[in-house]
Amino acid sequence: MGQFASPIPTPRTCETLVVSHELTILVGGGPFDSVAIPEQAVALAFAMGAIGAPATLEEVGADGVGALLARENEATRIILLIAPGVYPRLSGAAAPAAGSQRLFHLPSDLRAIALALRDTNRIGEAADIYRSAKAIELIAEALVMLASEGLVPMAVDGQLSRDDAIRIVSARRLIEERWNQKLSLDGIASHCGLNREKLSRGFKEMFGATVAEAIAEQRLQQASRMLLTTDLPVSLVGYENGYLNNASFARAFGRRFGASPSDFRARELAA
Repeated sequence: MGQFASPIPTPRTCETLVVSHELTILVGGGPFDSVAIPEQAVALAFAMGAIGAPATLEEVGADGVGALLARENEATRIILLIAPGVYPRLSGAAAPAAGSQRLFHLPSDLRAIALALRDTNRIGEAADIYRSAKAIELIAEALVMLASEGLVPMAVDGQLSRDDAIRIVSARRLIEERWNQKLSLDGIASHCGLNREKLSRGFKEMFGATVAEAIAEQRLQQASRMLLTTDLPVSLVGYENGYLNNASFARAFGRRFGASPSDFRARELAA
């Protein structure tokens, strides 16, 4: 990386932490127009989703970083300014082109890391160390998802309006965060302000799965983790993840992982 531009004092509403010549962390609503930008830095901007707004991840190439920092936002954001060489080291993918700008739904696992970084109650050097560690974790996870096309774009091709797309993304977030509760199509639709038909069609269009499939995936992934990290009986693992009898759990698990829960546990623990 080259040298930093001459900095101007940052407004009090914004926090800046220069971790290294390859990473600067910005926390605040903006604008961040007084922050020194490293040469050719690209940006990952995390908006955690204020009331009525979606949680998003925005990837911005070098030419758009200045405009990104000049924006004012009512909610606190996290913006990571990253040297382009970080991308191939962490994900094997190239950094975004200079004029690139992409906006994605922010999944709950990345949102949890971002919130931990933003809302830490540590102070002084302890806060700087903690935020640096969380920022590195956030970059590593986000870049892997970007490289594997594991993130869902906020821009949707099809018949959905922008507002409906935002509501459907909030339905996905509800499933990711409350999968272990009793969820129904009607309940999710009501929570997100959509009728069940529009939710069903739009969810399938955006995510390539039905609402029921998305709920089942969350439950089965958690079940697979519990099988490997606990000594709980298979039947109890199934019950803890929403399956009322062992037969239905075994069928669903076998379709997803190609093995019964017992065989999956034995195979993975022996590997």
